[in-house]
Amino acid sequence: MKRSILVVAVLLVLSVAFTASANTLTVYSSVDEENARAILNAFTKDTGIEVRFVFLSSGPAMARIEAEKGNPQADVWLGAPSENHVTAKQRGLTQPYLSPNTAALDPKFYDPEGYWTSFYMNPMGVAIHTGWAQRAGIEMPESWYDLLKPEFKGEIQMPTPQSSGTAYNLIASLVLAWGEDEAFAYLKELHKNIQSYTQSGTAPSQAVAIGQAGVAIQFTPAFLQLMDEGYPLKLVFPKEGVGYEAPAVSIIAGAPNFEEAKALVDWLISVEGQNKLSELKTFFFPVHPEAKTGEGLPSFSEIPTIEYDAIWAGEQRERLVNKWIDEVLRGE
Repeated sequence: MKRSILVVAVLLVLSVAFTASANTLTVYSSVDEENARAILNAFTKDTGIEVRFVFLSSGPAMARIEAEKGNPQADVWLGAPSENHVTAKQRGLTQPYLSPNTAALDPKFYDPEGYWTSFYMNPMGVAIHTGWAQRAGIEMPESWYDLLKPEFKGEIQMPTPQSSGTAYNLIASLVLAWGEDEAFAYLKELHKNIQSYTQSGTAPSQAVAIGQAGVAIQFTPAFLQLMDEGYPLKLVFPKEGVGYEAPAVSIIAGAPNFEEAKALVDWLISVEGQNKLSELKTFFFPVHPEAKTGEGLPSFSEIPTIEYDAIWAGEQRERLVNKWIDEVLRGE
């Protein structure tokens, strides 16, 4: 009798453990940790689906998903510019799911086969520490070419495309706008004024906020948040135009929790999920046309932007990054 009771108890424990596991998503997040936690907590509150997440920049995230191919340890890759997800699709690392909610989105924000779906967008920006600029007598730059002036030497931080999708977006955007020869000639000149290339796409904002660097180049959310917190920053969009990211979500091939992963994709691009971006003060621009734009965000339509081809950028990524390493970083 006691043995029967013990067996039943063990089965109940295993059943509960299995149910909890089956209803829990594991996410590799290339969205910054603070915003990822806020977004995923809101998803859990709305759906009851628990989420565990690990923060990984786009390069390390891709490497980890590829290393785990055939025995996936996560269900979803969240964030990183969409061209990274194009590459993941090409490598067979993700699986298709075309959410019914994509019907409301511009087709540029999702893969037609459903391998990736963008859930927010952000423009590239240049932030200047106003205290440094005032002390140094620097005029605010209006053009990308203004950053080549000698007064900016050793004052500019930007991420490296070796690990950051943010930096690659800048390279690809300039190539699309100017042509490859002019873009790389510019990047070689800009290199002379670079203080350091950071591994993380958001690290330059922290440096410029405290005056460690005079200028930072990256996507705008961290700049806007720091400005909201009172840091002395001026945000500039160079007049030639800026690229923008459209970070995506993909379901990893062989995801153990496919149904829950689909629920996350559905929620992220629903009006309710998109409105959370504003309510949570992520400083992200929503992609759903009926969603609210957060207070304090400039109008996206007023920002000079470069039309970005994520599929082309994904296909050219390895070649352009290698070219940047050889011709810009190494100066060959």
